[in-house]
Amino acid sequence: PTFFSVMSNRFSDIELREEEGIPTEEFLDSCYAIVPVLDKLGPTVFAPVKMDFVGNIKKINQKFITNKEEFDTLQKIVLHEVNAGVAQVRNSATEALLWLKRGLKFLKGFLTEVKNGEKNIQTAL
Repeated sequence: PTFFSVMSNRFSDIELREEEGIPTEEFLDSCYAIVPVLDKLGPTVFAPVKMDFVGNIKKINQKFITNKEEFDTLQKIVLHEVNAGVAQVRNSATEALLWLKRGLKFLKGFLTEVKNGEKNIQTAL
């Protein structure tokens, strides 16, 4: 077993809602489950990534907890902010989601390099 195979909340376990999209709570739980990986990879090297990652998770969560029923999917949060004209405002949940996606993509790319045998962290980054 690996860290990823025994995670309690995995992205692959999230069930998409046909018309509504990605469930917010399950997505955030899966994001929080990734945070310990950043500590394992290197608390110094990955400190800025972790801080950014956690900050963006918190921004989305703050929006979610204001109305869990209305914002039960990420798509509903984004559509709400687009319609309210605040999606591109600094610190919006939509902006946080964009940066969180970028962080996840970066982490996936890094882990893929390591999995493929790259031993040098700087090269993998």
